[in-house]
This record gives sequence, C-alpha cells and structure tokens, in this order.
Amino acid sequence: MRTEWKIFSVIAAFLLFVTILYGAWTAGETGGVEWVGTVALLLSFLLCAMCGGFFWFVARRIDLRPEDRADGEIADGAGEIGFFSPGSYWPFGLALAAAVAGFGLVIWQFWLIGLGMVAVVLAASGLLFEYYTGTRRTAEH
Repeated sequence: MRTEWKIFSVIAAFLLFVTILYGAWTAGETGGVEWVGTVALLLSFLLCAMCGGFFWFVARRIDLRPEDRADGEIADGAGEIGFFSPGSYWPFGLALAAAVAGFGLVIWQFWLIGLGMVAVVLAASGLLFEYYTGTRRTAEH
C-alpha cells in the first residue's frame, strides 16, 4: 500500500499545482477566473488526496506486502489472494438501475430518478447479500 499512497500523493500535488496555475492564468488572461475548469481540477485534487489518504491509513495498519519491500521476491506473493465471485447477475442489474436513474436525470423526470435510485439501492443490496440468501447461502454450523 505504500506504493499506492505515494502515487496518489504525487498526482494530488500535481493537480493542486495545476489548479492554482490554471486559476491564476485564466484570471490574468480574461480578467476573471474560469470557474468550471478550476473547480474540476480542484475536485480532481481532492479525489486523489482522498484516495491517497485512504491508502496511507491502510498502509500504516497492515504489514508490508512483498511489492512494498525492497527485498521482496515474486514467490513471496504466491498463494491465495482472496475470494472472487464465480458469476453474478447483480452487477448488470446495478448498472441498469444506475442507467435508469441517469436517464431520469437527463430528461429531468423526478419519478424516473426516484425509481432508478430505489432500484440502485435494491440492486446494491442484492449484490452485497448475494452469499447470505438463496442457493449460494453458505452452511452455518
């Protein structure tokens, strides 16, 4: 995780520099700050800083991974990585629900936005609890 937070921190610092430069440049050229680009760059900086901060907090709480150590070998990373779902239809349902909500936002129909948001919550819940109900339920002993 050390590598990830360093990468995001460098990108965040660059975006902060570019935000300040862009704001000053547009203020000098046009007599006023061009707010759309400045705010977009500022939000990009905040997003990268948030990701970098998360990775920094996680890196402080876990042991070093093989890719974070200077003496790490490829074989050190061998073994089980984690559990990955073999197949699920819930991501498709979640994408469809988000598309319905987005379409409602585009045509400015509040009932369609609401319907899409309810469907997003239901699909996200189905994805989250997929292995706690139905045929994929794990046996509890």
